[in-house]
This record gives sequence, C-alpha cells and structure tokens, in this order.
Amino acid sequence: MNRREFLKVVGIGAVTLYLSGCGLAATKNDVPAQKSVSGGNSMKIVVINSSPHSETQSTSRYLAQKFVDGAKSAGHEIFVFDAANEETNPCRGCDHCGMDGDCIFNDAIQTKLMPKMLEADLLVLVTPLYYFGMSAQLKTIVDRFYSRTTRLGGKKSIMLATAWNTADWTMEALKLHYETLVRYMSWEDVGQVWATGCGTRSMVERSEFGDVAYKIGAAL
Repeated sequence: MNRREFLKVVGIGAVTLYLSGCGLAATKNDVPAQKSVSGGNSMKIVVINSSPHSETQSTSRYLAQKFVDGAKSAGHEIFVFDAANEETNPCRGCDHCGMDGDCIFNDAIQTKLMPKMLEADLLVLVTPLYYFGMSAQLKTIVDRFYSRTTRLGGKKSIMLATAWNTADWTMEALKLHYETLVRYMSWEDVGQVWATGCGTRSMVERSEFGDVAYKIGAAL
C-alpha cells in the first residue's frame, strides 16, 4: 500500500490506528481501560465545535457528537460551545485583561465559554481543516485564551479534526500547532483524531473515525 494513503489517528496515550482513506486498513491497538484518564471520577468536559456547517452536514461535528456520546456513557458532564454560531470577537491584543481578567468584549466567549473552561477538567478542540490549519472560528477561541492563560493551564485536552485531503502530510501543520499549544498551556494530551479523506458527511459516517471518537470518550 502506498505510504501516502495512510493516516494516523492517535487516541489516548499510545493508542494508534492506521487507516487508509476513511476505512480500517491495518493495525489497531486496544483502547485503554475504562476510566483510565479520569481515575473513575466524573469529569467536567468542554467541547468546542468550530465548523460553520450544520449538525447534519459537518464532518467534524459528527466526530464531536460521537465523542460526546461516549463520554456521557462514562458518566462525564459535557458542555458544548458552538463557536461558529455564537457571538465572538477576536483578541485585539489590547492587554485589557492583563492575562488574568475580563476581556474587553463581553461576548459569548466571556460570558458563556470562559466560565465553563475555567472549571473544566478537559477541553476538546474540534475543527475542520481549512488551508492546513484550524478554522478561523476555533482560532478566535484559542487567541482569547490569553485572558486566562495561567488559569487555563494544566488541563487535559483532546483534538478532533477532519479533512478532505488524504496525503500523509495533510494534518502535519495543524498537529504541530496543537502539540505546541499543549506544551505552552501545560496541558496533558489524552487523545487525537486526524480524520483525513473525510470530505463529506457520508464519507466520515462510513469511516472508522466515529467509533474511534466514541471509544476515546467512553474510556476517559
């Protein structure tokens, strides 16, 4: 099989699936034992959807919902924020917040999302791949982390992303961005799904990626 047909999905810890296009093609390792991340305790989880497409059309929202279903089955508390359809504003770099205070914008990030993120144990970033990076809607949220940089540190995190492209380098830039963010924020990465070759809703629904997202949620 041509190397460029492979894509890698990283689950919790060392969980790795090798897939071709949108179907299972090769090796699969077992998902870690139930409650391996939470230690058997209920976690507060914030899921940030950022696709501008509808719930029935979006490929990344599909993965997010599968993850949510899995996490709920394990008894975790979920808050979902729709970054594409809430009132949000980009960081202006004005330093009004002083990196630990209210943003100059009293928008949905400030009033709805930030309080939930501050109390969350786990943040889940969900995005379609746009020009080899995260969506503008998700980047807006990430930039606004600035107002609570230290207090948002030390959490657990997961990345769920979908793309049409199937080349082995398709997700490289986004993956590096995510891993750099994890390092800067002192987060603990507990799962990554890089769903290449899933450009339409029917394509992602036929793939194994939904099952992977569900199992990551259920194993927390």
